[in-house]
Amino acid sequence: MNPICKLFNIKYPIIQAGMVWCSGWRLASAVSNAGGLGIIGAGSMYPDVLRTHIQKCKLATHLPFGVNIPLLYPNIQEIIDVVIEEKVKIVFSSAGNPATWTSFLKEKGITVVHVIANTKFAIKAQEAGVDAIVAEGFEAGGHNGREETTTMCLIPMIRDAVKIPVIAAGGIGSGKAMLAAFALGADAVQIGSAFAVAEESSAHPAFKDKIIAAAEGDTKLAMKKLVPVRLLKNEFADAISVAEAEGADRGHLMELLGRARAKVGMFEGDMENGELEIGQVSAMLDEIKPAKEILEEIWSGFRSELQRFNNLQSELDL
Repeated sequence: MNPICKLFNIKYPIIQAGMVWCSGWRLASAVSNAGGLGIIGAGSMYPDVLRTHIQKCKLATHLPFGVNIPLLYPNIQEIIDVVIEEKVKIVFSSAGNPATWTSFLKEKGITVVHVIANTKFAIKAQEAGVDAIVAEGFEAGGHNGREETTTMCLIPMIRDAVKIPVIAAGGIGSGKAMLAAFALGADAVQIGSAFAVAEESSAHPAFKDKIIAAAEGDTKLAMKKLVPVRLLKNEFADAISVAEAEGADRGHLMELLGRARAKVGMFEGDMENGELEIGQVSAMLDEIKPAKEILEEIWSGFRSELQRFNNLQSELDL
C-alpha cells in the first residue's frame, strides 16, 4: 500500500495544500470526501475561527482531514490548543522549527508532517520525529524557499536524504506532473493552486478569475529580503518589483506590504492592491470546477500517463 495513503488512511495519495484565505472547511471536506486529504489552512485564522472551521469540517466529512499550522504564528499555543481540543489527528506544520512542537503533538496522538524547501531542513525535520515531509519546489505559490530550488531538482535530493515518506509540492496540478513527481521519488503530491480555483475554495471569485486568466510568466518570486513569496502580477507586485530594483531595504518593503494585504486581495477581491499568492501552475489552469472533479481528473491523468509509460517501456524493450 502507498505509504502516504496508509499513514493518513486515504484513498488517493493527493493532499490539498493548506492555503491562507483559500482553504477553509468547505474545500478541506470536499477533498477528503473525494478520497484525498483535505487541509484547513490555519495561517489566516484566529483560534476561534479555526475552531469553527474544524467543527464544520467534522460535520461535513467522516473521513480524515488535517490542519496546516505556520509555526511562527503569533498565537501558536492557542492554535495548538484548539487542534488538540477538537481532536484533529493530522497536522502539517510549516514556517518554523519542527523540533519545537513535533514531540508534543505526537504525544497527543497526532500525525505530524512538516513543509521544507531544502535538504538541510528535511534532515532536521526527520530528526525532530515528523512522520513525513512536504518538499516544496520553487514553482509553488505563496511563501517559498530562499534557495529557489525547483521541484525537479529538490525531490530526488530529498528522497536520497531522508527515510520517511516524501510528499512533492510546487508546480503540480495535473496527472502528468503527479507522475513526474513519483518518478523523482515522491510518495504523494500536495496541490495548492489547482485547488485554489475549486468551487469550494474560499478565495474571492475575482481572484479565481484572475488565476484562470494568468499566462506563462505572470507570477514572480518577490520580497526576498523579507520572506520570499510568489505573487501574481498586479499593481502591488509591480510596486514591490520597482522597489526591489531600486535597492529597497527590509523596512521599506515592510512599509509597502503593510497589514493584511493578502486578505485584501485573495479574500476580499482587490485585484490591484492585494497580495495575490499563487504558483506558476496557474498558467495551466483554465476552469473553475468542484474539488472532486479536480482530484479525479488529476488521478485519471496520472493513471493514463502511467499506462503510456508502461507501453513506452514495452516499445523500448523491443
